[in-house]
Amino acid sequence: MNVLEEVAEPLSTESCSLDSYLALPDHSMDARIAEARRRLGTSTILLGHHYQRDEVIHFADFTGDSYKLCRAAAETSARYLVFCGVHFMAESADVLARNGQQTILPDLNAGCSMADMAEIGQVEQCWDDLLASGIREDEILPLTYMNSTAAIKAFCGERGGLVCTSSNARRAFDWAFARAKKILFLPDQHLGRNTGHAMGIPLAEMPVYDPWQLAGGITPDRLRAARVILWKGHCSVHQRFLPEHVDKVRAKYPGIQVIVHPECRLEVCQKADALGSTERLIQIVRDASAGSSFAIGTEIHLVNRLAKEFAPHGKTIVTLDDTGCLCTTMYRISPQHLAWALENLVEGRVVNRIQVADDVKYWARTALDRMLTI
Repeated sequence: MNVLEEVAEPLSTESCSLDSYLALPDHSMDARIAEARRRLGTSTILLGHHYQRDEVIHFADFTGDSYKLCRAAAETSARYLVFCGVHFMAESADVLARNGQQTILPDLNAGCSMADMAEIGQVEQCWDDLLASGIREDEILPLTYMNSTAAIKAFCGERGGLVCTSSNARRAFDWAFARAKKILFLPDQHLGRNTGHAMGIPLAEMPVYDPWQLAGGITPDRLRAARVILWKGHCSVHQRFLPEHVDKVRAKYPGIQVIVHPECRLEVCQKADALGSTERLIQIVRDASAGSSFAIGTEIHLVNRLAKEFAPHGKTIVTLDDTGCLCTTMYRISPQHLAWALENLVEGRVVNRIQVADDVKYWARTALDRMLTI
């Protein structure tokens, strides 16, 4: 049964103009979103990433990090997957989606600065540079973080590599080193460096390939000596945290526990009490006893939400950096964009569909399926 058979009669026969929505205040969208959800019924699910603003995420059927949401989408029978996140997440949902499912991103400008730092042409040039340096193809495997485009996931899948998350990066490294001498890690240098350092790999054996420099700015000798070649990419939110932020928060809140995401700099992670993926950071707070206090190095919307949720349980939660670290691209998904996308669906129109090409989807799915084996 298609959506037009499932919902009530259309709200209007005219096209829903996005500009007319953007001129309205956030709170005026709540009733419209709720009504559209009611009309769409089970044909549509909303996926909300932890970094979304409160005005959007409270409508989500599922909340989580990118991979958790993509898996949830793939397991649902809903026809329309409205992803309140960023572009690479919607791509991944489309890669994992069942036949007939369609993925929608309410604002196509909701990208990811990290994912955008690894463009497929640059990565292909990097691979050529590695081979030109004397590294054989059977000596190296490409691994990519979940926070990458479908094209980069496909690049890794086609060359025997896989995708990893921040929670299974160590297992991905072990898997790769059991099959090759070297790893090309994309696109987050910090997650790659933190993972390699925890395994005892010297920093000197983890050079950073800069796609804007000739041959990545690394000599052939150093490439051949490297064990992990890091891509020069980073999360714009997590890279803002500095070691002095840890020192400052400890001085201000004696006894506080500092927990940070492994996308943070190595120097920050070394000063922290614990590292963890978004889901892991939440779990650490949830499992803590009453009276515990945490400074969390991650996106400010999640930190504020946790502070509010666990205050009644006697837990104090603050951000590691008082200036706040907002993911501006996540913030682009507004109640207005969400209402616009949903009301168009009610009218039988799919807007902002994210559709990965079949050949890219095949190899990206291969890389994701390999991740499941570890």
